[in-house]
Amino acid sequence: MIGVLISAIVVCCVSWVYLRWRRVKQYWADRGVPFLPPHPIWGSLTFLLKKNPGTWMIEMYQRFPKAPVIGIWLFWRPALIINSPELAKRILLKDNYIFRDRFLSGGSHDPIGSLNIFTTNDPLWTVVRRRISAIFTASKLRALQSLVDTKTSQLITRIKNTEDYSKLNLRKLFADYTTDVFGTAAFGVETEAVRTGEDPMRTITEAYMTFDWFRGLCWTSIFFFPELTKFFNLTLFPKWSTDYFEKVFAIVVAQRKDKVIKDPKDLVDALLKMKQDGPVIDGVEITDDVVISNAAAMLLGGFETSGSALTFTLYHLAYEPEIQQKIYEEVSKINAEYGKFEISTLLELSYLNAVVKETLRLYSPMGWLDRIPLQDYKFDENLTIKKGTPVYVNAIGMQYDHNYFPEPLKYDPERFMPGNEENIKPFTYLPFGDGPRRCVGMRFGLISVRHAISNLILRYKLEPIPGAPKPTEVELEKKGFFLVPGQHMAINFIPRDV
Repeated sequence: MIGVLISAIVVCCVSWVYLRWRRVKQYWADRGVPFLPPHPIWGSLTFLLKKNPGTWMIEMYQRFPKAPVIGIWLFWRPALIINSPELAKRILLKDNYIFRDRFLSGGSHDPIGSLNIFTTNDPLWTVVRRRISAIFTASKLRALQSLVDTKTSQLITRIKNTEDYSKLNLRKLFADYTTDVFGTAAFGVETEAVRTGEDPMRTITEAYMTFDWFRGLCWTSIFFFPELTKFFNLTLFPKWSTDYFEKVFAIVVAQRKDKVIKDPKDLVDALLKMKQDGPVIDGVEITDDVVISNAAAMLLGGFETSGSALTFTLYHLAYEPEIQQKIYEEVSKINAEYGKFEISTLLELSYLNAVVKETLRLYSPMGWLDRIPLQDYKFDENLTIKKGTPVYVNAIGMQYDHNYFPEPLKYDPERFMPGNEENIKPFTYLPFGDGPRRCVGMRFGLISVRHAISNLILRYKLEPIPGAPKPTEVELEKKGFFLVPGQHMAINFIPRDV
């Protein structure tokens, strides 16, 4: 009797799973949305740990070249990839009040990983965004001049003292530089990573760049299955790193404890002022965890993206002597006129900025923009998605579309020169996103990138190392989620007569 009962339960369970799976795999077919058949366990996520998510997004775009939307599955959860600039505009800008929140999420067990501007949603997001935005005005950013001057000088010294450039890993070198810039700005402490290659803060960012199976599981859950983060207590940052952040920030707070902040001068001031104005702002509780979380996130969001942009730019320039020469002529003229590189001056250099934009077109660190609708949303007469359905604007896919960017694999800064840039179709170039959730630290990150490129090009001629892979042959990181180099990249630095 017991055996019969157990058999009946097993049959019922198997039948339920089978019927449920049939409904899941038919979900997008029933709605007339093109799709690739899902894996019975992973859904559409079979690419994880095998290829970079950005590469997969490009492949999906090219596999359905005329489809404005593509149906995918996050395990068994239906989701959409958006391949249309018109739909991207609706989601990111016109109907942003519906698509205000992101899908990725941490859990309440991980306050440092879940309360920051990148992972949190309204109402906390609005409070934090408004306060942090105040320090990224043009006048506040000019106050970074001394910091970027010091760090670019140390970067040049580091390169000058290198004996074998083939062993100088560009990704690591520029991560040292950007860790110093963003670490100092985010936590208000002086770091020495670019000068020595070592620093406690650099130990943390080094850990961010290293993915093993467990960190891969953490990030996969946070990005594609947030419920698992709560079930398994998975975290965005390693626990030992959050402990360090808390200690460092406690020291900074102690140093500024008697300071009444009226007009924040840096990120630390802005975060501390938010705490001073609390404990509740617009109905949102401002805890120490909120403050520390946003400092940590600014470091994470800035050092890797800016560092990889520098890596890819310098590597391409080594293989593009004509482009390199144009930048050299542009920055040399500014240096001869002013004797130094001011933040506001570099902002006006059209060719330098075109080069950076072209790098970000090819290598947007985060190739997609995730959102969830707060209500059922009607795309057209044939397609309405349910509240909470994840959608992914395929930014990197559109940036590789030959209809928007002719010869998309060609490194061509001329696309972004005055007279040409105006012809780029809106919402086909989204390395920083768009709308209210556009990257808040965009201008800050570009300052560190422009300064490094200008100073290095002024002092060095860049050349490929014999036998090294060409830019189009470089492997991308497969285990991580950012579109960053996945192998050692190095170039020769030939001193110029300055």
